[in-house]
Amino acid sequence: MPSSQLCMAFIMDPIESIAVASDTTFGLMLEAQRCGHRVLYLEPHDLRVDAGGPAAKARGVALRPEAGRHVTFTEACEVHLDEDIDVVFQRKDPPVDAAYVATTQILTLCERALVLNRPRGILAANEKLYALHFRDLMPETLVARRIPELLAFMDKLGGEMVVKPLDGKGGEGIFHVHNRDRNLFSILEQVTQFERRWIMAQRYLSAVRSEGDKRILLLEGEPLGALTRIPSEREHRANLHVGGRAEPAELDAADRRIVERLAPALRRDGLFFVGIDVIGGYLTEVNVTSPTGIREMDALYGKTLESEVIGRVEELAAARIGSLTNSKKH
Repeated sequence: MPSSQLCMAFIMDPIESIAVASDTTFGLMLEAQRCGHRVLYLEPHDLRVDAGGPAAKARGVALRPEAGRHVTFTEACEVHLDEDIDVVFQRKDPPVDAAYVATTQILTLCERALVLNRPRGILAANEKLYALHFRDLMPETLVARRIPELLAFMDKLGGEMVVKPLDGKGGEGIFHVHNRDRNLFSILEQVTQFERRWIMAQRYLSAVRSEGDKRILLLEGEPLGALTRIPSEREHRANLHVGGRAEPAELDAADRRIVERLAPALRRDGLFFVGIDVIGGYLTEVNVTSPTGIREMDALYGKTLESEVIGRVEELAAARIGSLTNSKKH
């Protein structure tokens, strides 16, 4: 039992349907429960603004690591986030659509509760576009929605590229396209929704097949853990959700250079827990909404990385509560 029990609320996708063995949010919840904190579960539609403040209908949970019987709901309660909650984890998966943005904007109203990641930081940090603040670390990249511009960019790259939506997750909607593919125009029409949606196009990095796609988790800008995702023979995507294989990874000089460049900006923007993707020494994405990988890293290294995350959250929450208490006294 911690010296001071905290109330931690997790905003996430339906908990009943998660993959227990690999879900990072569930791992964080389990660790919070193990540490003796009160754990509440809610989905975005449970949020509301009441009398100008953020409130919600939440449910208490008792958690177990066994799939199929991993959650029991213990209570239903009405909470005011700034009165009843100490820490809010916003862990809803993309797409980052209008509903996601509204959820995040409601959370900006929290003044006492510690919200991770910081809502204003998330609103400013599209997972694909944020990396462009460090474009010298990235492969050649174009963001566009007009097909002729995308085709011209592909020709400039030598006839192949990767295209992906700006609001996807887990490899969804990512294509490796080339100028010999008779489906090329159809793919670009679908990905851009007939030129109504911006997408990101990048140079195809063949290192993904020989070296894999490295996921590096950062806690307050510092490396927490890393793994390499190796694509299957029948896939160009290395994401674990689509059959990629997780292997141990160490940070090399290129990785450390990327981390050192990103760290000050992540701390400035309140992006407490993020996952960056690196292929062949190039930064490809900065994942800020619900980065994953903790459970797989635990399995690879025999660690419990979620304990480091929750431990740091305890310190930040205690400091925040102490600061607010002192300011009221004065």
